[in-house]
Amino acid sequence: MTGLIQRLIGRKTAKFMEQHRRRRIDLTQEGYTAIYAVGDIHGCYDSLVEAQRRIVEDAGTIPGQKLLMFLGDYVDRGPRSNDVLQHLCEPPPAGFDRYILCGNHDDVFLKFLDDPRANSYWLEFGAVQTLTSYGVDAEYLLLEEGRSIEELCETVRQAVPHAHVELLRSLPIAILVGPILFVHAGIRPGIPLAQQSDQDLIWIRDPFLTEGPQLPVLVVHGHTPGLEPVFGNRRIGIDTAAAMGGSLTVLKIANGRQTILTQVF
Repeated sequence: MTGLIQRLIGRKTAKFMEQHRRRRIDLTQEGYTAIYAVGDIHGCYDSLVEAQRRIVEDAGTIPGQKLLMFLGDYVDRGPRSNDVLQHLCEPPPAGFDRYILCGNHDDVFLKFLDDPRANSYWLEFGAVQTLTSYGVDAEYLLLEEGRSIEELCETVRQAVPHAHVELLRSLPIAILVGPILFVHAGIRPGIPLAQQSDQDLIWIRDPFLTEGPQLPVLVVHGHTPGLEPVFGNRRIGIDTAAAMGGSLTVLKIANGRQTILTQVF
């Protein structure tokens, strides 16, 4: 698909223009007895369902209200992005509050729907599997039928349920729970949360990965895949490459401890 898009529209690079700022939420006063954070799902619906089953089973032994936190990147690469977004549109398990953070793939998908020509690079960004999950064959439409990018996007708009689009628009970008900050990618080291850009919160790697947050918070994030979770310098990374032969990782935070509840392969 990469060669196809290059031939049709030329090389495009990601555009990081800030639009409306996504919400930052402070849940410090909520008093959850346990928090479960789920790494990058990337269309791996079966792994998501199994991870949630294990979370609910584990939480059954813990009294009080629990928090379920998804760290972004629900679409692209894996085979069932449609089903993942539909699952996230449905109510959370009983006894849980749930927050669904925005990832860079989710953001680019939405931007493509809003302005396909300016954001056509999404088609080289793992989008083929996402479109297939909605019954859209992008290669056939572009090559065999000669559709334009705008015409392809109109087909996609008709295929994607309105509820999925509204979900993508509503996603917050950072959530603080006491001294723990949940974001998709990380933060710009040493910069107060209120001054962080949306771009950094969903795209950053270095210097965050090497320097840590340089703030009095523990950052729980995804975005940078690895074979195992990373317990680093005031950060915990739990993107374990679910759609690339790895696993879907669940981090459990309870009684002042951070542990890996499970890795679903």
